[in-house]
Amino acid sequence: MTEPPDNTRTSAGPSLAQIAGRVLNRPLLLHPDKADLILHVLQGRIGIEPLQTVTPETNRFVGTYRRDNGSIGSMRVENGVAILPIVGSLVNRGAWIGASSGLVSYEGIAAQLREAEADLDVRAILMDIDSPGGEATGMFATAKLVSAVNKTKPVVAFVNDVAASAAYGIASAASEIIVSPTSMVGSIGVVLTHLDRSGELEDRGVKPTLIHAGAHKVDGHPFGPLSDAVRADLQAEVMKIYHQFVGLVAEGRAGRISPDAIRATEARTYLGADAISQGLADRMASLEEVIGALSQPPSGASPQRKGGAMTKTPQSEAPSSDVSAISPADLRAAVDVARTEAHAAGVSAGKAEATARIKSILTAPETDGREAQALVLALETEMTAADAAKVLAASPKANMSASIADRAAQETELGAETPADHRNRSERSAAGWAKAITQANARFS
Repeated sequence: MTEPPDNTRTSAGPSLAQIAGRVLNRPLLLHPDKADLILHVLQGRIGIEPLQTVTPETNRFVGTYRRDNGSIGSMRVENGVAILPIVGSLVNRGAWIGASSGLVSYEGIAAQLREAEADLDVRAILMDIDSPGGEATGMFATAKLVSAVNKTKPVVAFVNDVAASAAYGIASAASEIIVSPTSMVGSIGVVLTHLDRSGELEDRGVKPTLIHAGAHKVDGHPFGPLSDAVRADLQAEVMKIYHQFVGLVAEGRAGRISPDAIRATEARTYLGADAISQGLADRMASLEEVIGALSQPPSGASPQRKGGAMTKTPQSEAPSSDVSAISPADLRAAVDVARTEAHAAGVSAGKAEATARIKSILTAPETDGREAQALVLALETEMTAADAAKVLAASPKANMSASIADRAAQETELGAETPADHRNRSERSAAGWAKAITQANARFS
């Protein structure tokens, strides 16, 4: 792979006409302040001058593009944590993460999520979000992908410092939303803007005529006010997307905020602690603290999933509703105790489960006549006994019939007889099984 592109250079961004095409007469999941700024820039300047911006690459001092195996990735990784920056206005297509256009595409986010999921050097994914939102198209699919990847590797959203509207929709699908005291989250709503430019054109002596086929072909044109019928159609479209947005957030934040509570926010935004109290965020922390917590390997425990805390508290302690009440020293001590207990329990349980699984595969009725394949499935894969039985049942039997012990004795790695070895067949079989069990235990230690 080549080195990631230099994202600090100035390059031509999208024209104002292209921006206008993306924001006018289209439902947007965008913070109203950002919408107002865009309209102010567009007013009277559409199609006149190009827009050039320089967007510094986010997190340039954290992590590296180079992986432990020497390859180059498209995002930085710090101690096994992939840092996925979502900085800028969101569009469905046409811009890569960190591009100098100042836009972030859902396509780019999805590509990096899939890359991080497949990267063996990555154990967790941190979405570093600073975005006012953007296009509705593409956001729902991206949020669904976040939820799907989260089932494989923990995906955490860190709001640094705005996650509004579509950006919050993506964050809501993560296992946890972490904020700073000044982080702004929310704006769960939809906005569609129509510009009536008829007065401006009249002052300039311009009178457009629209010739069209199809009664609704020119609905929402900018050369006059909206009719009541067109306004009603557009409002219905906005409400449909709004209901989908509420459902998406409610699903991602299940158990922390209800659909009714989401609607009751009326698309407000909330800062820091207020966002946590509303159920829109989970806790406060710094970027360094989040990366440090995610960097810890899951010592025998399953990766964090949606709805749980990132660290495990001792069973004798009830989780505190006020995270800020836990001192850093107490938190570290609780994590150390939990990690030690989880590791011991995981090793013991892993050995017991491995032994039972191997025995189940090798003694299954489907193993008869397929002993060699059963050994491979039992010792060289992590396939369950039920799945192994299905594979064996669909496989042809060997031409010669032999017992499992006999076939084990014939394999050199299981202690086959050498010219200097005069042990009888039963001794060789016992040695072979002892070695197989030792290998299996070593894999699960």
